[in-house]
Parts: sequence; structure tokens; C-alpha cells
Amino acid sequence: MNTTPRLSVILAARNMQRELPRTLHTLTAAYQSGVEESDYEVILADCGSTFPIELESQKKFGKNVKLLRFEDSPSPAHAINQAVNQSSGGIVMICIDGARMLSPGILKFTLQAFSSHENPIVATLAWHLGPKMQMVSMLEGYNQAAEDLLLASVDWQNDGYELFRISALAGSSSQGWLMPISESNCIAMRRECYNRLGGFDERFRMPGGGFVNLDFYKRACEEIGKLVYLLGEGTFHQFHGGVATNIPMQHPDREAFQHEYKALKGQDYFRPLTPPTYIGAVPRQALPFLAGSVSVAMSAQA
Repeated sequence: MNTTPRLSVILAARNMQRELPRTLHTLTAAYQSGVEESDYEVILADCGSTFPIELESQKKFGKNVKLLRFEDSPSPAHAINQAVNQSSGGIVMICIDGARMLSPGILKFTLQAFSSHENPIVATLAWHLGPKMQMVSMLEGYNQAAEDLLLASVDWQNDGYELFRISALAGSSSQGWLMPISESNCIAMRRECYNRLGGFDERFRMPGGGFVNLDFYKRACEEIGKLVYLLGEGTFHQFHGGVATNIPMQHPDREAFQHEYKALKGQDYFRPLTPPTYIGAVPRQALPFLAGSVSVAMSAQA
């Protein structure tokens, strides 16, 4: 019997003792719909945590979870590339931020996309837990304690689509499913496509990788095959003091990220305009976001 998983999920994390158990719960076969544990593996890349992640504590999240430890580095690019090299699946899914919880249909619909298309780039939109983008809500009192109470207000463990009720679209996905996005924090492609791109560009050295994830998404859209958005699915960012999501909009690091990108690529970053196709289904909890995206798309056509 072939025991090689079809899909390898690469999950990068550093100092996320609070957030990581929730994210790993959303990657279990009991939570994800329409998949078996044998269909996929989760490669947890510990990027130099101050208190290293222990594999024993993660076993409750499934026998398909594997732990790789890497030396501390400002950017997770090297760890992600090495984790891909040590993974087994013919399809690789990159989750650059271990604080992002997944909706329940992501793995199922990702695998369906690869059954329907030869070389798709499968991308998922992003949300922030809380009433607004976290770089805004943090200035209004939103923090980990507020988020714990918010998560306790919905039964997300048994119905992950409830997370839509307590979240706001991230800036990278602010116009919703029907308009271009700037990056995907859960992106999948065939292994040979990842290798053709050269993986994540390890020249990005800013904390958190700076624009390394945006660069990877842009190159994937422009150099590989068909772009597929997972309609009705998303990732949900937990507040953890992240170097990009949990700093104010006018923070000097944001300008430094842009300068590094321009120095490496010779131009400013512009989101790719590759037209997507769609796979998925819209749960009732996500209908307001679909309606908002329809409104934005209609205004853009006016």
C-alpha cells in the first residue's frame, strides 16, 4: 500500500505557544472535511523558538505531524525551503505564519483543484480575528486577552466557518474573492513548480521575511499555471505580536520591507493581476464577505 501523502503542508512557526495549538487543531483530519489523515502530512518548521516546540506535545494533533527545528533567523525563507525538501507529498502547501487558523474545506478543495487542473496555483484569502485589521484594532485595545474571549464566543472547534463571524478581511485580501489579492498565506502548488520557482527567495532578510511571501505569490502567479482561489475558505490570523500584522500601519518597518523588495527586484511591489478561477462553496457565515466583494467588483466595472 502506498503510504506517501498526496499533500505536504509546511507550517512555519516561531514563539507561538499560545497560537500554534489552535492552528494545528484546524489541520487535523477531524476538523478538516473530506480528507483522511493519510492524505496529507503537516511539517511543522520551528524557526528558532526561544522555548523550542516539543513534538510530544503535538502528537495529539495527529500521527501525520512532523517537527523540524531550524536555527533562529529573521526570515523563515530558509526554513521553509528546507522543510519542503524534507517533505514527501507531490503537492506542497506553504503556510508562512503558524498563527493562521484554517477553515475546514481548505485541504479538500485544494486536492480537488489538483484533480481538475494540471498545474494550478491554489490560493486562499486571509482574515484577521477581531473587528478590524489587527494593525488598526490593536490601537483600539484589541489584544490576546480580547481575542481569547472572542474565540470563546463561537464554536469554531466544531464548525470552523464560525471564524468568519468574528473576523475582518486582511489588507492583502481587502477586496474579497472577486478582486486581486496581494499575497496568500496558504498557497499550494506541485512540488516541481515550487522547484521551478526556486522556492522562497532567501535574500529577503527582514524580520518575518519582509515581502518574501508577497514575492513568492507574485512569481507563482506570473510564472506558473492557472490561479485558483478557494471560494468560501480562508485563514484567520491570531494576534501574537507579529512583525508585519501586529505593528501600526505607519511603522518604520513597513517602509523598510518595501525598500528591501525594491533593492532585490528593481521595482516597487505591485499585486499580480492574474485572473483566477474558483473552486469551493460559500458557507452562510461568509456570505457578507461575498456580498461585499460583489459590490467592490461592480464598482470597479462601473
